[in-house]
Amino acid sequence: MAPEAFVEVFQEALYVVVMMTSAILLPGLGIGLLVAIFQAATSINEQTLSFLPRLLATLITLGLLGHWIVRILMDFMFELIHRIPVILG
Repeated sequence: MAPEAFVEVFQEALYVVVMMTSAILLPGLGIGLLVAIFQAATSINEQTLSFLPRLLATLITLGLLGHWIVRILMDFMFELIHRIPVILG
């Protein structure tokens, strides 16, 4: 059991997490920026105005990219399962 094998698995896990979270968060951040620009241009200081569009963007993104996220997670899990004999032996 070489420490390099665990470090490699940990690096791949971090890469998968960053990929999935960025795919979910970036559309919400973009919508939030657009709403903030709109609020600054119109002098509307309502905090709840930006919540609903960001929530809807996040839910739509999850609905559209849900199958991709599950596929990435399944591929990573299958890769981990196939690596068990190599890591242990």
